[in-house]
Amino acid sequence: MLKNKFFSFVLFLVITYSASFIGGLVTISLKEPWYSQLIKSNYNPPDWVFAPVWTTLYLMMTLAIWFFWNSKNRDMKTVYIYFIHIVFNTTWSIVFFGLHQILLALAVLMILIFLIVILIIRFKRVNSVSYYLMIPYLLWCCYALFLNINLLILN
Repeated sequence: MLKNKFFSFVLFLVITYSASFIGGLVTISLKEPWYSQLIKSNYNPPDWVFAPVWTTLYLMMTLAIWFFWNSKNRDMKTVYIYFIHIVFNTTWSIVFFGLHQILLALAVLMILIFLIVILIIRFKRVNSVSYYLMIPYLLWCCYALFLNINLLILN
């Protein structure tokens, strides 16, 4: 049993952090000089804030899906929604930093937030720890939505 729990944790960790890895590669490769030239609001945090925040959020997402997975009443539909949400998480970086499409990135982010809300609702029914682990992620994505809207308006 312990072996299966360890394997499932590592699997969810790899899947979740693959979004971070792919998004990070796109961001590092294609962010500049475009992003530096954008007019940003005063609410934009310094660039160094994003890496530690996202690293922490990805760990919390991993733990949330892992606790859900190890719950008695888990369902595969929620796991599939989690995987779809990871795709949208990665897609935002590709659309925003890779394609430089602020409006399309906003649409992707709205879909992502919708999926996070669905996950939170579904997690709450099965595992309260998973539910609480997703709240900071939702809040951060709502803040990102605010920043994305500001970038769209200012540019």
